[in-house]
Amino acid sequence: MYVAVKGGERAIEHAHDWLAQARRGDMAVPDLGVAQIREQLALAVDRVMAEGSLHDPDLAALALKQARGDVIEAVFLIRAFRTTLPRFGASVPVDTGDMQIIRRISATFKDAPGGQVLGPTFDYTHRLLDFDLADGVAPPPAPEAAASPDPVPHILSHLGEEGLMQPEPAGDAENAQDVPDLTRAPLEFPASRPLRLQALTRADEGFLLSLAYSTQRGYGRNHAFVGELRIGHVRVAAHMPELGFDIEFADILVTECETVNQFQGSKSEPAQFTRGYGLVFGQSERKAISMALVDRALRARELGEDMGDAPAQDEEFVLSHCDNIQSSGFLEHIKLPHYVDFQAELELIRKLRRDAGAVREAAQ
Repeated sequence: MYVAVKGGERAIEHAHDWLAQARRGDMAVPDLGVAQIREQLALAVDRVMAEGSLHDPDLAALALKQARGDVIEAVFLIRAFRTTLPRFGASVPVDTGDMQIIRRISATFKDAPGGQVLGPTFDYTHRLLDFDLADGVAPPPAPEAAASPDPVPHILSHLGEEGLMQPEPAGDAENAQDVPDLTRAPLEFPASRPLRLQALTRADEGFLLSLAYSTQRGYGRNHAFVGELRIGHVRVAAHMPELGFDIEFADILVTECETVNQFQGSKSEPAQFTRGYGLVFGQSERKAISMALVDRALRARELGEDMGDAPAQDEEFVLSHCDNIQSSGFLEHIKLPHYVDFQAELELIRKLRRDAGAVREAAQ
């Protein structure tokens, strides 16, 4: 569209040059390296990977640098790059029960089997500015982080053993191949729960946070308990048919959240607890909890619960608006030239005003 503007191509080239200068900033200040962003802005890197649907900390850090810290623009860059990559196959389902834990808490059981691990978190800080960071003061030595060497069972599995938790359908590698891939096929309604979870895991964190908060305030009656929030490393493997066994090829950090919600029961189901689920790349607790709350809200129809007018229970509303790339693309397109459209509306308004003036003169 800009090509139609007189001198548009040259103006765009100059805009690119200006952007590069603005990105670099004051040349007297040392350049920020990709490794620095990856290591010291890790939570922003994790968000870009999650919403960009591509696990690569170096590329996510590069995208953040190129985008001048604009997370959504960085996600856009990662998504665009992702489309250029070949696809060799699908991994087998990740076993989060075998996670090497670095953080694990439960709001439902104080003495959780396997123990609670506080891990690296802002939860217990005072939220006061630390001016030592501005002065470059080195942090105090901390005990060496040691992930749990043994598998730590999911806390909610103990409720399941008592029949108090609604069982989830068992999954296997063969069925996993049949799950629709949102990155390669358009979203269709009604969406299955696996497809909904795909959309939520790459959805905009702020959008999900607002929806999750709305369910807690009564728009969806979804005041849940965090049954378990765990962060740790999981092994990713792919099945090799020609070899007859799985090959592990990656170790990635993920955040998993399971919420516990009360369910009064139905004609076919006894009173029991139900689950909301969230899983995202990296350390992203707010996103995982929000995802679990919205996932549970979207299960209202499946569970036979009363459907009100809560936005978080409206599948089409949630899934059609949660993607920040689609949302920002549609929003920002109004910055592009709409000269012809506006001139038509401008002429229409002028004509209406002329006609109205003529009517008033005739009435006088």
